Amino acid sequence: MLLESHKMKQRFKKRQKLTKGMPSAVVLSILIHAGLFLLAGMLVVFTVVKKEDKKFEPPKAVERPKMKLRKPKVKIKKTSKPKPTTRIVTKMNRASMPDIQLPEMSGMGEGLAGGFDGFDMIPDLGEVSVFGEGQSVGNDFVGTFYDLKRDRTGRSIPMSWDTLLREMKDFVRDGWRPSGLSHYYRSPKKLYATTFAVPVMLSSLAPAAFGEKDTLGYFWVVHYKGQLVHSEGITFRFRGNADDILVVGVDGEIVLSAGIKNDVFDFSREITPHWQSNSADSRKYNGLEVGDWITLEPGVPLDMELVFGEIPGGAFASMLLVEVQGEEYERNIRGAPIFPIFKTSELSRDLHESIHANLVEGLANLTNGPVFSDYNTASRVLAQTPETVENPSAVGLPSEDSTNGKMRIWTKEGGGILEAEFLVVIGDKAVLRDSRGKQRKIPLVQFSEEDRTLIELANPPKFNIEFSKQSNQRMVTPSPESPNWPVPKMLDYVFSTTLKQTSSGLYNHELQVEFFAIGEEIDGDNYILLDRRKASFTPTKETFTLSGEPVMLIDYRLSTGATNRRGEKYGGFLVIITDQRGEIIDYKSPYKWILQNLENLKEIPKGKHFDKSCTRVFPPRPKREY
Repeated sequence: MLLESHKMKQRFKKRQKLTKGMPSAVVLSILIHAGLFLLAGMLVVFTVVKKEDKKFEPPKAVERPKMKLRKPKVKIKKTSKPKPTTRIVTKMNRASMPDIQLPEMSGMGEGLAGGFDGFDMIPDLGEVSVFGEGQSVGNDFVGTFYDLKRDRTGRSIPMSWDTLLREMKDFVRDGWRPSGLSHYYRSPKKLYATTFAVPVMLSSLAPAAFGEKDTLGYFWVVHYKGQLVHSEGITFRFRGNADDILVVGVDGEIVLSAGIKNDVFDFSREITPHWQSNSADSRKYNGLEVGDWITLEPGVPLDMELVFGEIPGGAFASMLLVEVQGEEYERNIRGAPIFPIFKTSELSRDLHESIHANLVEGLANLTNGPVFSDYNTASRVLAQTPETVENPSAVGLPSEDSTNGKMRIWTKEGGGILEAEFLVVIGDKAVLRDSRGKQRKIPLVQFSEEDRTLIELANPPKFNIEFSKQSNQRMVTPSPESPNWPVPKMLDYVFSTTLKQTSSGLYNHELQVEFFAIGEEIDGDNYILLDRRKASFTPTKETFTLSGEPVMLIDYRLSTGATNRRGEKYGGFLVIITDQRGEIIDYKSPYKWILQNLENLKEIPKGKHFDKSCTRVFPPRPKREY
């Protein structure tokens, strides 16, 4: 019995253990399964979300902007060119044709894609060159620059003399349509010309004038388009010459072809084989070709177009002169008549100087002759007013408030007055000298606020003035068509001045610093205002610096046989510091004569010439004919 009772207890304990352990196992099992379900759920959710993201990707939207759509537009314009010629020219305004055949946007794209300088759609209204100005003045000719050694996107392409001459022949024969040159690079910048007087100069200056500073000076042409009109009516003919290309058309007919002509070349014959001068004076005087007679009715305009260009590079020239029927002209030392230049407006002072600088004396007259315009152009006469200068006060001259060297009435803070001359500040006292010559030391705090300000202005700080010039030489690539031509030396100068206060004490009044960078002619005796800068500052312990923009100076010869160098070089400077009264408190210059002529100097525009009296003068002409 005891044994059976003992066995029964053991079985009961085992059942108790089993019964107690079952809930733990079940909970553990539930937790494990729950964890597995959760993990599986996460995987499922992640997979579903990932699949949903793929569903929202719009692959078709990526394919919508097809660039191929642009190609048919260009092809359509090319194939549609003959249609405007037959349907529109006889009825509609011809000026609309360039817009149809050669869209303006192409020039913008070319400038960006090619990575060249010249993407300058906003003209500098102050610029003036022999190739035109950045702003129309009325009856002028719109000039477009083409670089025939680049395609319309700006990429370099093969070009040769024969190909360029053939392109010019086709361009003129087909009616001067811009579409004829549309596959070549066209500068987006336009120039507006009132004359076509380009004396011998560096051929690279033409593309630079149109904003194409990195374009080499060969295989380029410029096409000008405008109207020929005279207020009173006139019968005349053109005389001209060029190195290398010059063709003029009036009312759809060639009236002058004056390209270079010698024992080797005859560009006029190549470009205009069906035109030749009928004058016995052809090429007789100064190599001038003689054009056809033209009669203009009073105030009746005729369309006129002109193209000139350069082939090998080096030097370029193109002169278009006028011979009025029945008039006699002054003759030069060689007995050749001095014909006036063609112009649609009286020359401005800037344009006159630009032509004069490279024009050999006796080759052309810049002031006389007819003006081809139907309105008054007197506003652009030679003696134009020089450009205005900001704040043209009498800088450097003592003002009415000046204290140095003058007797004045001083007022004390608490009342009382004293007539005396200011001498100097020592410590916290001002030293004055009265009418009897007696010196008095008066604490600054005893003066009125106005007088304390005058004393502070009369005791300006001292500065260490430095002027610097940094130059970088441009790498000039010679034209492969003229490898023996003398390569010009071009330097980009950046001028600056630095001011460091050397005196102690505070000066809480604004000062103004201004510098003038001066150049000198290589083959002349006058000076050039290269740069001018002005700024205001309040003195501190820190160094103040005023810098300018790059200024290019050129040293060159115009032919392989020329011994005379032309151009400009750096000469010197003037730095002045003025206070708020306009009085000069400090200055520095290597020129002894320049400060006394400061007022004249301030009226000289940048880039213009002047003499030792700081009076504007014309640049020197070339010393001999090239």
